[in-house]
Amino acid sequence: MTATRYEGNKKISVVEGCKKAPKANEVTVEIAYSGICGTDLHIFHGVMDERVGKPHIMGHECSGVIEAVGSDVSGLSIGDKVVVRPLDPCGACYACQHGMSHICYNLNFMGVDTDGSMQSYWTVPASTIHKIPQDMDLKNAALVEPVAVAVHDVNRSGLKAGDKAVVIGGGPIGILVALVAKSFGADVVISEINPFRLGFAKDLGIDTVNPTEKDLVTYVNTWTDGVGADVCFEVSGSKPGAMVMTEVVKTRGKVVLVGIYGQPAEVNLKQMWLREVELIGARVYEDIDYDLAIDLVAKNDYSFDKLITKVAPLEELQDILDGMDTDQQGMKVLVKC
Repeated sequence: MTATRYEGNKKISVVEGCKKAPKANEVTVEIAYSGICGTDLHIFHGVMDERVGKPHIMGHECSGVIEAVGSDVSGLSIGDKVVVRPLDPCGACYACQHGMSHICYNLNFMGVDTDGSMQSYWTVPASTIHKIPQDMDLKNAALVEPVAVAVHDVNRSGLKAGDKAVVIGGGPIGILVALVAKSFGADVVISEINPFRLGFAKDLGIDTVNPTEKDLVTYVNTWTDGVGADVCFEVSGSKPGAMVMTEVVKTRGKVVLVGIYGQPAEVNLKQMWLREVELIGARVYEDIDYDLAIDLVAKNDYSFDKLITKVAPLEELQDILDGMDTDQQGMKVLVKC
């Protein structure tokens, strides 16, 4: 088998190895495609060295086919097309004991805390496996994980048909949140400053606004007849996004914090007080989110596949990651494993 390893200092090596036989409660997946996400870029840049260790196999957005099944595994068979929900909780902490194992206090996020999917074969706990339709395109199936993130964000918001939603940030997750919100029947606008992303969103039928050209609060007030949006999804992880997110929602509106903030950011708490705004955290996904994501991607009524802007061999991962810092026109890059 072939695997790619992060060695530190933005260096990726391609190595040959041996498949790991599954234990009793594990399966081995022959990985077809693995997507690159922002977390993988953070690892590549060395931001997460203290957490991931070195050498490290990245990747957690993947699709593939079951190649081997452990002795205690039921309901899964060799040849099944699958995706991996890369969360391995402890099962014993407060979160796990109260139905929130996706935010386990001791969560092993596979591909970050342990080796991931950017290899030919990946042996994982059977509990992380979701079967997909046998006729589902494995390239599209590699989008299930990020779509599940968006589904969880929208589910956390309580969004319903006819609601108005503002998405701050038009990167891959922002686009997916907007598409999933539209699938729930909401009216959606994306706030973004990157011209390519603005055009990309428009091509998918999503309304957009550039906050450097139009004041976002004024725009939303006009759009909502002065009421404010029902929900704001802050996906940018930026200081301007954090400042404005509480200003665009209505009385008792909801702000869902999707973007990751490495450092504290200023938030307009007065606006939260004035309108009794709810601030909601949203992290990864639950089983139910994965099931809906599989259904949405399989049907593809909202053109999720258009987010795949490049597919390249696993052996080219070094060049791909080197180029992503300056690529202003990429959305989702897949490596073929």
